[in-house]
Amino acid sequence: MAAVLKWIDDPQASNTQPAAPSASAPSDANLLDAYSATVVGVAEQVSPAVVKIDVRRRTAQGKETVAGSGSGFLFTPDGLILTNSHVVAEASRLQISLADGSDLDAQLIGQDPHTDLAVLKVSTPGALPYVRLGNSRAVRVGQIVVAIGNPYGFECTVTAGVVSALGRSLRANSGRLMEDVIQTDAALNPGNSGGPLVASNGEVIGVNTAIIMPAQGLCFATAINTAQWVVSELLRHGRVRRAGLGIAAQTTPLSRRVIRHFDLPISTGVRVMEKEPNGPAARAELEIGDVIIQFNGEWVEGIDALHRLLSAEHVGKAAAIRVLRRGQVHELAITPLEITTR
Repeated sequence: MAAVLKWIDDPQASNTQPAAPSASAPSDANLLDAYSATVVGVAEQVSPAVVKIDVRRRTAQGKETVAGSGSGFLFTPDGLILTNSHVVAEASRLQISLADGSDLDAQLIGQDPHTDLAVLKVSTPGALPYVRLGNSRAVRVGQIVVAIGNPYGFECTVTAGVVSALGRSLRANSGRLMEDVIQTDAALNPGNSGGPLVASNGEVIGVNTAIIMPAQGLCFATAINTAQWVVSELLRHGRVRRAGLGIAAQTTPLSRRVIRHFDLPISTGVRVMEKEPNGPAARAELEIGDVIIQFNGEWVEGIDALHRLLSAEHVGKAAAIRVLRRGQVHELAITPLEITTR
């Protein structure tokens, strides 16, 4: 006899009744309601502080044109806005659309391309809604996050997902490495840049920054702890202070013979390719072709490691630097100067 196939959802397939759900086990509907309630609560709490940023730039003919848009969020009641540096770069005018529909012109307080962050200011007679900033060090992989922004100009769009990974590194448009970046699968699109990444308690834990195209679910946010440090620098100095050596350099491998001979714990260093006239490197008598292997007692594995070491506290202070030069190790004294962020 030929077998008769029946679909599992065919009401004729079985006369048995489905088992009743256990009274102690939470139903899918209840779990879904809890998740939905979390996302709804976050959206209602944070959305009033999320803004749309319209960027205008001047052409070579002097005309002002719309150059794009992005997102940002108010983090103080007196109108300070956090967003991405790449959103506001080279803008001649910045117009902010608030959640209540009002439009305001914004002033650029400062920006830091190396962390892709910028601070804007709008002025209104009364207090504005603003977000609470959280602690990105307390974030855990797998926790629920909500992203709010204006993708493709669709204002106040809410997406949700989880934290996929922590401590990622991402290359900024300036070429410098951004560290401690949060990876999430909350859907982001062009226009989300600068919007908040929010934890389930309504606190902002990151600034949405980048996506990897054409991959899906690979989205990144600058950690809010990094953003808070940058904000304090921009409000205090109008810029982020960093030290520089006055060189153009690149990471270069070290030969096995050199590593063995000098018993080095690193396999790469930083080769000096150019140096500024009368800059710190020139004054310290660094030569083109020197390979920096140590700065201020710390081993230097590459250009990114050197950038991390050149923090503001080294500006104007002499430090020891060790270099490989024609098969010999030389120790020099160098005084880093503040570099100008563009």
